[in-house]
Amino acid sequence: MPHDPFREARQKDGILKCPFQGENIPMILRHADVRAAAKNWQTFSSDAPFRVPIPSEEEMRGIRQLPIETNPPEHTEYRRIVEPFFKRAKQPDVIAKVQNLIAQLLDSALSSDSIEIVNEFALPIQSRALTHLLNVPESEAEIYTSWGIHVFHTDQSEGTPLEDYLSSALDKAEENPGDDLFSALTRATFQDRPLTREEMMGFANLTFAGGRDTIIHTISSIIHHFGKFPADLEKLRENPKALVLAGEEFFRAFMPLTHIGRVCPIETKVLGITVPPDGRVSLGWAAANFDEDVFDDPKEIRLDRKPNPHVSFGFGTHLCLGAPHARLIVRSLLENLISSVAKVTVVDAKSHTENESSFRRENGFDFLRAKFSPNP
Repeated sequence: MPHDPFREARQKDGILKCPFQGENIPMILRHADVRAAAKNWQTFSSDAPFRVPIPSEEEMRGIRQLPIETNPPEHTEYRRIVEPFFKRAKQPDVIAKVQNLIAQLLDSALSSDSIEIVNEFALPIQSRALTHLLNVPESEAEIYTSWGIHVFHTDQSEGTPLEDYLSSALDKAEENPGDDLFSALTRATFQDRPLTREEMMGFANLTFAGGRDTIIHTISSIIHHFGKFPADLEKLRENPKALVLAGEEFFRAFMPLTHIGRVCPIETKVLGITVPPDGRVSLGWAAANFDEDVFDDPKEIRLDRKPNPHVSFGFGTHLCLGAPHARLIVRSLLENLISSVAKVTVVDAKSHTENESSFRRENGFDFLRAKFSPNP
């Protein structure tokens, strides 16, 4: 069953104080309150470089991520620059490529006694699918896979492998432009001027970091669920029309991103707590997805749940650009599982756990070994 460590605080006060890096950040927990705050960008601002992710990433990256760390109207104009690439996930040729790559990896897994899902299955899917979204050669995925799950974790004293790669990719695009994301960034303008190199890096950085461990944790959580609840795999096989609803339910229940930060420009009262000027609050996506006032029996995974107003892709202005891409990957995974796999057996598993002073949340897997039994 999905883990919900916020239930008591959500029902009692609707807010939870979370100490992070010297700040005591109140996390908003209820669905209605989270959505209201997400829409109110004037009070809960994203114009806060390095402070939107929680914990802050100031020590791990030196680039402001775009467009997520901006407010309207700048955010709207920035977003238009990269939107065409994220819409590629709806193109028939890209859909076919993602479906094919998942089929290939699943065929390989079916021929093995067992496979480690996180690094040998989910990470390659995420990396190879990203090349199709960005319209770069699929061979680039070998580089992306080599970075592992967390692209900011590095032993280098300066920079990261990701930033080195992005800088090199932009250099090549300026010298020999094509139809890929990097070339588009070198040609893009903002407020009637060319993008600076820092802005280009900010777009590219978020593109690689924002949908990495989130997609990987979602894939591994789905595989684990079918291993523990084989009847759900059979239900989908019997009713493939429910695949879209099932995907949304998995996004709700296995929300990889616990929360995201906002900054209050002036002193603000948030559910009885005073946030000082330039103080942070967080929007508790994962907590909101289990709000009993919105979701009936939220800890139960119902593959036909409808309606399902989860906030796993955010809400309001900053609705996730990568949502169509994530949905394509999960839908393609489910399609291939019900057509090719008779049974999933979990061989060994180690949950990924966020251990914070105010909460402990299981979120995806650090290690998951599973066996796929083929359909007869």
